[in-house]
Amino acid sequence: MFAAGTAPAKAAGGAPILVLGDSLSSAHRIAPEAGWVHLLEQRLNAAGNPRPIVNASISGETTSGGLARLPKLLADEKPALVIVELGANDGLRGLPIAEIQTNLEKILAANHDAGARSVLLGIELPINYGPQYRDGLRQMYRDLAGKFNAPLLPFLLDGVALNPALMQDDGLHPKAEGEPRVLDNVWSVLEPALGAHGAKGWKGALKPVPIRSGQDESVPERVERYGSNPSAKTRSGEAIAVNRRPRELARS
Repeated sequence: MFAAGTAPAKAAGGAPILVLGDSLSSAHRIAPEAGWVHLLEQRLNAAGNPRPIVNASISGETTSGGLARLPKLLADEKPALVIVELGANDGLRGLPIAEIQTNLEKILAANHDAGARSVLLGIELPINYGPQYRDGLRQMYRDLAGKFNAPLLPFLLDGVALNPALMQDDGLHPKAEGEPRVLDNVWSVLEPALGAHGAKGWKGALKPVPIRSGQDESVPERVERYGSNPSAKTRSGEAIAVNRRPRELARS
């Protein structure tokens, strides 16, 4: 069930980091060791702060699917920190934002109740979904991050999605060459959260962590153009890193 290359929770000292995501976190059609989750493990090791990482990302996953799997993951792995990268496939289906938000809120609440800190990774939909839906999704992530004091990365593929040289031929997923930039994006909000847990395994009271990227409600022009690059479209005309059929986003 877990993505290839997942580290068992008991492989290193301390409580693990759990990654709950979809194909954007499961090294889709690239070597597992080239994916950003594995690169994160390498970065932690190099920094002298090794941590086991459980990659529970599944191709095609939705917020409802992640929520259904989460209780067992929390019970079995007892993570200190959960990176939540979900919502893309829900949005591509055009599900009501209130429904997506409810599922994510339950995920973040379950993490908190289990004593685990959350980091929230957001996504962007292409321009053909319209400003009302796209803006609503952005606001949803900001609201959730604020409510749960969760560091927020507004756009996981920032700096990657609009660069065809970093995207696979399907126009949906990063190449191996793009994964280091994805990790840099994640690291910008993850590093402060790791520091907040201190040297005692990240247990104890949850300390406030600034929601650095999520506090800025302005939308960079490069994000507004997301999905408008003709060279980065699929044969069906849909934009990069997204597809109306979640199974294709996951498994194509």
